[in-house]
Amino acid sequence: QVQLVESGGGLVQAGGSLRLSCAASGSIRSINVAAWYRQAPGNQRELVARATRGGSTNYADSVKGRFTISRDDAKNTVYLQMNSLRPDDTAVYYCNTEVILRPSLTYENCWGQGTQVTVSS
Repeated sequence: QVQLVESGGGLVQAGGSLRLSCAASGSIRSINVAAWYRQAPGNQRELVARATRGGSTNYADSVKGRFTISRDDAKNTVYLQMNSLRPDDTAVYYCNTEVILRPSLTYENCWGQGTQVTVSS
């Protein structure tokens, strides 16, 4: 069974920074695709950033130039560096990964429990 544990959320003033972490554990051979989503009250969950194992990344237009997704494949950990935070970044942030399981080499899609990010004006 795969577990994703997120950390790094909290309360920050507008213009500040936070770094979210997502550590995957369990019978994992590797992480194929890693992504961060967010969901604000009353809104649908939306993709924030995505990174493939091959190094490709893509971002929501609203966070381009401010957020950076990265991964440490040796540690099965994914990060989201968030700079120049704005009040409209306030949401619960979720880690999502497609992992390759061992020994079966099958794929599994996994979600973290979510971490709250609140940006005050």
